Formats: sequence, C-alpha cells, structure tokens
Amino acid sequence: MHDVYPLLKKTDFPKIFREKLNTIQINLGYKCNQSCLHCHVNAGPKRKEMMTLRTIDQILSFIKRSGVKNIDLTGGAPELNDNFDYLVTKARKLNCHIIDRCNLTVLQEPNKEYLFKFFKKNFIEIVASLPCYEADNVNRQRGDGVFKKSIEVLQKLNELGYGRNKKLQLNLVYNPQGAVLPPEQNVLKKKYKLILMENYNIAFNNLYTITNMPIARFGSMLISKKSFASYMNLLKNNYNDGALKKLMCKSLISIDYKGYVYDCDFNQMLNLNIKSAKAVHVSDLDNYNMPREINTADHCYGCTAGSGSSCGGILV
Repeated sequence: MHDVYPLLKKTDFPKIFREKLNTIQINLGYKCNQSCLHCHVNAGPKRKEMMTLRTIDQILSFIKRSGVKNIDLTGGAPELNDNFDYLVTKARKLNCHIIDRCNLTVLQEPNKEYLFKFFKKNFIEIVASLPCYEADNVNRQRGDGVFKKSIEVLQKLNELGYGRNKKLQLNLVYNPQGAVLPPEQNVLKKKYKLILMENYNIAFNNLYTITNMPIARFGSMLISKKSFASYMNLLKNNYNDGALKKLMCKSLISIDYKGYVYDCDFNQMLNLNIKSAKAVHVSDLDNYNMPREINTADHCYGCTAGSGSSCGGILV
C-alpha cells in the first residue's frame, strides 16, 4: 500500500485550535469482518491489532477524572474486541452516552447475536455504515452479500425499537463510491428514507454523509489510479470556511488501540502526533498540558470541503 503522508505533509491548511473536550473517540482495534475500499483505517479480517483490557481500564480512569460523557467507539469493527461489553458497561456506570460505529454485518458473526439486546439495554447510539440503498453499489464497495445482511440487521434493530424510538438512535452513514464529494445530505436522507421504507420497511433517524479521506486504503487507491492530485484539487477548490469553525477535532480526542492520543482518527491513521509532541499516552494526560494548536496536513481539506464532513455528517 502506498504511503500517502509525504503527499499531505506540506500544507497551507489554516491553523485551528482546541476547545473544550466533550468527546473521546476510542479505536478498539483494526480487525474487521469486512475490507471496504474507502476505509481510512485499512481494517480487515487479517488485522491483529486490538486494545487490551489494561488500556481500556486506563481510558476508563481518564473518563472518570475528566468527566467527559460522550464516548465514540470505532475500529475496525469495535464489537470484535473481546472487552467491548466491559468498556460499554463501565462507561455507562459513569453516565456516559455510547456511540457504536457499526458495520451491521458484524452482528451476524458467530456469538454476536446477543449484541442486539445488549445495545438496547445500554441505549447505545448506533451509527451504521450503509453507503447506498442499492444492493449492487453496497456489494461493490463492501463485498458480496453485504447489502442483504445489512438489511436483515437493520430490520431486526427496528423490531427492537431502534430508528423508531427516540431513545434508541439508529443513524446511517453514506460514503461516496469514488473520488467525488457526497451529495447534499438532507436531499439524500429523504431518498434513503423513502426507498428503505418502501422496499424493506426500514426506519432510521439520521443520515450522515462523510467525505472519503485521501489516506490509507482510499488514498493508496487514488495514487494507483493517478488521481490523487485531482482529488486533492477537488477538496481544496471546495473549501468552506464555515466548516472550519465546526471541525470535530476542536472538541474531541482520538485514542488508538495502544492508548496513544491524537487530535482525530485521521491523524491517528497517519501517525501524526499531537502538535509539537512525541506520542502521548492516555495514562499520562493528567500530567501533560496538551497544546491548543491542532496538528494538520492536507487531508484536513477533506473535512472542510463542500458542506464539511465529520463523524456526525455535514458541518454547515
């Protein structure tokens, strides 16, 4: 796989600064039951990197001391970590709201069926990947049979009240099929709701459109197709100053499977440490004065193009 960071390092991206921390995003490991083309983590079934119980306890200790209440779990497939239930249960006892970034099909993996009721019991907000409402497009991006499995899981979540009960949030995520910007989020949401309800009787709460980041697997594909420069030009030509003001990295820290802290999940994947610092571990955060300035590179234009892009969809 191509190393994209040398193409991103030199940047004219505006300086941005940290504000009050309200979300901790935790990458529980890179193992996943899918291998998606757009995946900025380069996750897949053969990845072995997984967060240990010791690191989880260190994160829980920081959550308790910091008072942060929004916990965003990601991967890979975070549910494949053997300590997933432990982390959720402990964080809920600290009155945290849990977001699980779920690829849906992981809930059909052996011994994972119980997670349906576990999610409901803990009022976990599900942010589920469904890059299209058409089978061919989803299967092309995520693998044969993924669309059918995803629909089955969404229907079962609906039966439990997800997407129909305000306390059981079910949000879907759309990623473009290639080197283009996402369409207008609200327009696409209406189309998703109409087609999924008419064809499959599926309801959900929100649709989040997320721009493909020019890093990891997707960035390497762009280099192979000699379209990296043109995609970067697309992102830069659609820069939106309004999105700059609402970037998620201003109120979030990302923690990798080893417990090291980054400004965001994308910086984590580029091994781009916190500004002017060596790698900082979550166990050392109390004794470390994090710099206000956030470390940036050209990939940051992916979050400020068009209507902006974040883990919660558009920014403006």
